[in-house]
Amino acid sequence: MSAPVTLINPFKVPADKLEAAIEYWEAHRDFMAQQPGYLSTQLHQSIDEGATYQLINVAIWQSEADFYQAAQKMRQALGHVQVEGLCGNPALYRVIRT
Repeated sequence: MSAPVTLINPFKVPADKLEAAIEYWEAHRDFMAQQPGYLSTQLHQSIDEGATYQLINVAIWQSEADFYQAAQKMRQALGHVQVEGLCGNPALYRVIRT
């Protein structure tokens, strides 16, 4: 069995699109939470209004394969959902030190 992986996805959010970006995240969170291998997710908002990334999603998945299968299903189901100017930069990580 593989070790859990962490998805970290920082979002650049246009100033007037914060609420739309949060709604976008919620729709995707709700979909992903129903997928095999999903463990948890949290959305973080910067306390610095000038931060490059206003929102950062951190999600834990049971395995890399579970995440990629869920992401493929999500693109098929929610691919049409967009927020103008919202730009994410997702990557998977493994914990190497605690």
